[in-house]
Amino acid sequence: MRKQNKRLAFVLIGLTGVSIATWLVLTAFRHNLVFFYSPTQVLEGKAPHHGIFRLGGLVKKGSIKKNGLKTTFTVTDLRHSLVVHYTGILPDLFRQGQGVVVQGQMVGSSVFMARQVLAKHGANYMPPDVEAELKHSMAMKAKAQS
Repeated sequence: MRKQNKRLAFVLIGLTGVSIATWLVLTAFRHNLVFFYSPTQVLEGKAPHHGIFRLGGLVKKGSIKKNGLKTTFTVTDLRHSLVVHYTGILPDLFRQGQGVVVQGQMVGSSVFMARQVLAKHGANYMPPDVEAELKHSMAMKAKAQS
């Protein structure tokens, strides 16, 4: 084989390997990608009906009901609310009136079955998407009242 043909074969094999690796990474990324939605967006039909996604907002005051490891609570964005069912140990920082992000899927039209509950980490932390949606909800609420 000539030297040029060997180089060409080496380049083609390398490009094929890089293409396969890129395809594998993108496929894995697509399957692990989880989008965030507020209760309003979920009720408007913007969230996947059968897929896994994250729901974020505030834990509505007076909505937490515990029965052993089973917990039911309501997540609100101050415009709309969704009931969340979760079985497991809740984070220490989970409490009413605090920011929360839950991951899971809808069962029925207004119940969210959570697989994971993430509570806010510190006094001033809230996920940016949750904070932006809450600010938008407060502005809409203030505008409606005036």
